[in-house]
Order: sequence, then structure tokens, then C-alpha cells
Amino acid sequence: MDKKAVRTAVSELYDALGGSILTEQDDIKQEYIGLRLLDAPLVGFGAAGDPLFEKYKAPGVIGPWHMSPAEWLPGAQTVISFFFPVSETIRRANAKKKDIAALSWAYARIEGQQFLGRFTKVFAKRLEEAGAAVCIPQSDPRWQGVEAGKGITGYPEINEATFGSRWSERHAAYVCGLGTFGLSKGLITEKGMAGRFASVITTLRFEPDARQYEGVYDYCIHCNACVRRCPVNAIDPEKGKDHVICHPFIEYTREVFKPRYGCGLCQTGVPCEAANPLRRI
Repeated sequence: MDKKAVRTAVSELYDALGGSILTEQDDIKQEYIGLRLLDAPLVGFGAAGDPLFEKYKAPGVIGPWHMSPAEWLPGAQTVISFFFPVSETIRRANAKKKDIAALSWAYARIEGQQFLGRFTKVFAKRLEEAGAAVCIPQSDPRWQGVEAGKGITGYPEINEATFGSRWSERHAAYVCGLGTFGLSKGLITEKGMAGRFASVITTLRFEPDARQYEGVYDYCIHCNACVRRCPVNAIDPEKGKDHVICHPFIEYTREVFKPRYGCGLCQTGVPCEAANPLRRI
């Protein structure tokens, strides 16, 4: 199996799983039945031994609780990262909002994530059939969220301003050549920022994709559109997003969209919504 075969398999699997379309089986409002949540993904390959994974353990980057690919899967050779763009219909709906997300965005956040779970599980099975060992960090019981000092004990670096997990999908995607960060701390890919990430770690070896960037923020044009879009002023033009400000608002959306949640206003109605903004300059 080579990278071309993997990308073909990914495309076929996306179609076989229904293309992330809401159905009558989902607990949703009738008018949203048939809505496509996520488009077909970009795929990136990174070396499990890339030194960036160790750098992510540094305080102020992610932290020492972040697990390297080899810690997730002994013998790991490759990280395969996926970026599923949010569909244009949902992006347009969210871009029109100013104070709180469109309901369809919450569907993309929750039902979309459920689709990613199904997708990665079936994809991992296909790699296993090819003789590989595979780990899906997001589905692994060792995955833990870090929220305002809660979740992982034994790390004094965790404080009230700490948010994250033992595996960052965005940082994995950066290693795999899919894009660079923006002020809102999302990752800007060639298909923009509005979307969902997933990844698998495998013992199969693939040549890493070349990163078409050197800096963490190379694709961000610092237009400050995301700063203006944030309903709670959580994004500073110099410092970027402050999760201590953002998080309570996300919790508020849980009340509004119960049992779902989400915002994404900083990812829509901005130049990096659906494209790399550098390509437009």
C-alpha cells in the first residue's frame, strides 16, 4: 500500500460511509435531514519520529502530558492526518451569525465528530488488514482532555489557563504538512480553517509529505477578521485566542444547543474560512 492507494481508499471510504450526511436516524430537526456536514478530506502524512512531536512536550507549546506517536503505539512509523472541511451550506449559515453559531454548525461539531469516529475506525481496520498495527488517539482510553487544571494529575504545569489533551489533532496536522496556525489557534489548510481534524498512527511506513512552510503562522495574513468575529473578544491581535475567555462561552452554547455545542464564528466569514488566504494575495 502506497500513499496514492491510501488517498484512494480514503475517498472511497468517505463515499461508502454516506459522505457525512444527516439522516432520519439522527436526532435532528426535520429540515436538516439530508444536510451534508463535512466534505471529503485532505490527507497528510508525517513521520512518527518527527522531532516536532518531542518539541510539543515543552511548556508553553503544549506540555509534557502530550504523548508522542511512539508512546501511543510502540513501533509507530507514520501519522496520517485528515482535515474534513465543513460543508459550504453550513459555513454560509455560520458566517451570517454574529452573536452565536448557527444550529447547523453544532450538528457539524457533534454529528460530524461522530462521523469522524466511524471513519477512522473503518480506515484503521483496513490498515490492520494490510498487516499494520494502528492507534486512533481520539478513540483511545488514554486520551484525556485538560480543562482549567482538570483531567490529568501529576503535572504542575497545568493551571487555570491550560486547555488541551494528550494528543493535538491540529499539531499533528501541522507535522503532516496540512497547514499552519492562525490567530484563532485553528489550523489553516489549503481548504481553509473551518473543519474537523482526525488522525491515525500506524506501524506502516510512508514517506512524509513535505511541509510547504517553515513558520507556525505562515498562512495567517493577520487581517484580524477573526478578532472582529469573536462574540466575546477572546482573540487578541498580538496574543491570539485566550481559551480562558473562550471556554465559558462554549459552555454557554451547550445550554443553547443541548445536547450539542459549538461556535466557529472565528472560522467563518473570514479569509481563511475555506482557502489558504495567501493564495488570494
